[in-house]
Amino acid sequence: MKAALITGASAGLGLEFTRQIARQFPEIEEFWLIARRIGKLEELAQQMPEKKFVCIGLDLTDERSFRFLSDKLEEQKPDVRLLVGNAGCGIAGDVADTAQSALMRVVDLNVRALTLVTAAVIPYMSAGAKIIHISSIAGFCPTPRMTVYSASKAYVSAFSGGLSEELRPKGISVTAVCPGPMKTEFFEEVGDKNLFGNLPWCDPEQVVSGALRAAKKGRLFYTPTRFYKFYRFVAKLLPMKLMMKATHV
Repeated sequence: MKAALITGASAGLGLEFTRQIARQFPEIEEFWLIARRIGKLEELAQQMPEKKFVCIGLDLTDERSFRFLSDKLEEQKPDVRLLVGNAGCGIAGDVADTAQSALMRVVDLNVRALTLVTAAVIPYMSAGAKIIHISSIAGFCPTPRMTVYSASKAYVSAFSGGLSEELRPKGISVTAVCPGPMKTEFFEEVGDKNLFGNLPWCDPEQVVSGALRAAKKGRLFYTPTRFYKFYRFVAKLLPMKLMMKATHV
């Protein structure tokens, strides 16, 4: 049975990916949804009774989650055509003033969980399958006061690039999506709703639509809006020290 597996699927981009994949990929018969709030996943599943759902309540900062997922994949052996690594979190503030547990949660979810979930799912993917990782414009250069978050997203982009080359012989594509700020639950967790207040905001529906188009074309990176495409271009040209001053939030 052809399946899509989506992490962080209970809200925001993850929820939007589920809805749009259901419309744009009619061959997907089964959705594996992963999030901490299994009740939200079940509510989403009820909205699409024509599809089969496997709702998995996991905290991806807990290493036991990966063993559970690996065992379930081995038991069910789904034909995963789409993997969306969307689960993530962020914090704002100087590293020295932030609790170590909060810093490590960002690393565990944005880096460790994305890596281990991807590694667990790849054996169940074949030619034509697609991986979508959610990175960020913050990964283009270090961002003071979001230092750990921006570093984690730089990892996501680099990991996606290397993985793309590894999987090319198998016919599996990898796309890193690098959006700007969006009005999702992310900023409630960050704790600073005025963060990036002067920058243009991205629309989650358009980000997902563009990401799926990019994945279908096999593109490695997708950056929405002309503004952030230009920002990415400038980040490649200007010295890192100058970019960090410009991005200090």
